[in-house]
Amino acid sequence: MKKEFLVSEKKTERVELDPRTKLALLITIAVFVLGQTASKSLGAYVIVLAMLPILLMMISGKVKNAVMFLLIYVCCMLVTIYAVPELSGAFQYVAIALCSLFMRFLPGIAMGYYTVTTTTVSEFIAAMEKMHITDKITIPMSVIFRFFPTIFEECSAINDAMKMRGISLRNAGALAIVEYRLVPMLMCSVKIGEELSVASLTRGLGGPVKRTNICSIGFRAADIILLAVCAAAFVLCIVGAIK
Repeated sequence: MKKEFLVSEKKTERVELDPRTKLALLITIAVFVLGQTASKSLGAYVIVLAMLPILLMMISGKVKNAVMFLLIYVCCMLVTIYAVPELSGAFQYVAIALCSLFMRFLPGIAMGYYTVTTTTVSEFIAAMEKMHITDKITIPMSVIFRFFPTIFEECSAINDAMKMRGISLRNAGALAIVEYRLVPMLMCSVKIGEELSVASLTRGLGGPVKRTNICSIGFRAADIILLAVCAAAFVLCIVGAIK
């Protein structure tokens, strides 16, 4: 299956969210879970925010990934609560550092994964236009979303070509392997970037006339509920700061 940052075709989901809602959730989780902003005043609400992307992944059918993220998060939480007080010295510091790192980063990673795997490029561009984001930002980002998946495919093709020619680390050496991989990748990167830029301009991105979109985006009941959850986090933060 072709690897992409934003999907080309979207499957029918039980709960369809507006891309702007996903971005709002991503920013909220980054601020309050990853950044630990006003974590004392929010209390257990941080855990609610951390569980949201896992719940959304389960609803969208990504149960395997959701369970993996949940198990890692719960294990880190249990280690922090029960195992860390029993440890001492360097082991305690290492356990605290690792668990804190995972518990901060995992919710943001899960939300980012959910966002990019359930949002099409057309929906992303439509959302950017709804927010009146300039084309100077929208066009480079839309090119980037296609650039890296294409690079991954080129890497796979280079690996296959090296295997066919019998080139390996054992018979060629480390420096030769780097050269055989790096030089073709640099040449492909330049060519792919130019082709994707031309393709984006050919499809009307950056034109003087406002583009239309075949995809329909808009706020629904689920979007309003989740946006309220995001707003509540900021309200609780402000109230906690005032107190």
